[in-house]
Amino acid sequence: MDMEGLQEKLVPAFEWFHRHPELGYAEFETTARIREILAGLGVEILDTGLETGLVARIGNAGIRSGKPVVALRGDIDGLPITEDSGLPYASETPGRMHACGHDFHTTAILGAAILLAEKKATLPGTVKLIFQPAEETAGGAAKVLATGALDDVREIYGLHVSPDLPPGQIGVSPGATFAAVGGFKITIRGKGGHAGYPHLTRDPIIALGQIIATAQSIVSRNANPFDPSVVSITHVEGGNTWNVIPPEAFIEGTIRSLGTEKYKCIAERLGEIVKGVELTSGTRIDYTWNMSSPAIDNDPALAVFVADTAQELGLAAGPSIPCMGGEDFSLYQQRIKGVFWNIGIGGAEGIHHPRFIAGPAPLSSAASLLARLAEKALVRLSST
Repeated sequence: MDMEGLQEKLVPAFEWFHRHPELGYAEFETTARIREILAGLGVEILDTGLETGLVARIGNAGIRSGKPVVALRGDIDGLPITEDSGLPYASETPGRMHACGHDFHTTAILGAAILLAEKKATLPGTVKLIFQPAEETAGGAAKVLATGALDDVREIYGLHVSPDLPPGQIGVSPGATFAAVGGFKITIRGKGGHAGYPHLTRDPIIALGQIIATAQSIVSRNANPFDPSVVSITHVEGGNTWNVIPPEAFIEGTIRSLGTEKYKCIAERLGEIVKGVELTSGTRIDYTWNMSSPAIDNDPALAVFVADTAQELGLAAGPSIPCMGGEDFSLYQQRIKGVFWNIGIGGAEGIHHPRFIAGPAPLSSAASLLARLAEKALVRLSST
C-alpha cells in the first residue's frame, strides 16, 4: 500500500480515537474499536486476560516455530483534561482528552498492522502488536508483562509524538531519553501549642521549611549540572489558623532524573536531609518514596538501527530531545532490548495541555517506520 492510501485509511481512525478518549483501565470502547479493525485485517488477537488493551500477533508462532519475535508498542489511554483545541473532531467527553498523543500512537500501530498483514506469509518470524492500557498511571506496562504474552519477544520498539520536532522528523538517541519518575511523601509530627509560646512546642512548620529549602540543594549541589534532574515540592499542608502551632505538617513532591541509579541517589539524599532535620527539630518524620517508572534506556545499536531505517524511508532523523516526563515503556526495556523513539508533530502547545494537537500528517510515516523496523529486525534476528 502506498503512503497516500495508507494515510487515507488512518486519518478517520485517528479522529475516532481522538473523539473518544478513555482513562486508564477504562478503555473499553477504545479496545473494542481496535479489535474491530484488527479483525477486519485478519490479525490474530491473543487471549491474555487483559480487561482493556490487547496484544495481537502477525506471522509465525514464535518460540514453537524457532523463529524470532519482535514487538511494537502503542498506548491507548487518555487524560482527565477538558479539551480546548478547537478541532472539528475534538473530544466528545467533557473532562477527558487525548492530550499526550496516545490516539496517534494507537493509530500508527494499526497502520503498521495494515502493512505487516499484507506480508504475513513471508515474514521470517512474528510481530506482536501491543495496545497498552494505563500508561498515564504507569501501571499498564507491568500488567501487560504479567500476562506472559511477551516472554518470547527479543526486541521491542515504541514511539511518542513530539511537538518540539518538525512534523515527520524522527528523534532517536541511545540511553535515557525519558526520565525516571516517582514521588515522595513526608509527614512531620511535632507538638502543637500556642504560637506565643513556641518554646513549649516542637514546631513542624519550622521543620517543613528546612526540608523545603535544603531539598533544593540536592540538584544544585549534589547532582552533576550536565546530568538533568529535578526535585519539586508540589503539595504542602500545615496548620489552619494564625495563632496556633500545629502538631503535624505534610510535604509531597516528585523526583525526576535521566538515569535510574541517579534517581535512587537523589531519593536517598533527600532521606538523609529529612533525618537531619528530624534530629535538630525534635520532631518525628516519616519519609517514603517510590519510583513509578525507571528511565528509558535505549539500546545504542538499535538506536542507530532506527535512525538508519528512518533515513532509508526518506525521513529526516536526528537526536531525540531529552524529556523529564516518565514513560513505562522502560519496564519493557528492563526485560527486552528495545528503543523508544519520537516523531515530530509540530504544534504550539506541549503534551498534557488543553490545546495540545497531535497533527495526523505524519501518521503514515510513523506506521511505515514501525512496520519496516519490525520486518528488518526479524530478518536480522533470523540470520543469527
